[in-house]
Amino acid sequence: MLLAFSITPLGGGDSVSAAVADAVRLVRASGLPNETNAMFTNVEGSWDELMDLLRACVEVVAQRAPRVSVVAKIDYRPGATNQLVAKVDAIERRLEE
Repeated sequence: MLLAFSITPLGGGDSVSAAVADAVRLVRASGLPNETNAMFTNVEGSWDELMDLLRACVEVVAQRAPRVSVVAKIDYRPGATNQLVAKVDAIERRLEE
């Protein structure tokens, strides 16, 4: 399963980078395949792993701000693995055609 999420602390000041970095630090420490880009963090794992991680990210960001906004997208595909790489590879192959 893939989870793409964006987490934003609200009401904690003008800069959000420190709080977002706290969440990304948790993602990277999780041991799950992940990548972070300018808009989202993508993580691959089981339902329980990803929901536990998302909750932990919200809770760590909430330590810096009174309110937390989350946008999440899930690709639930039982039995599929390595989708963080495989989906991009499929597009790259199409681009070479």
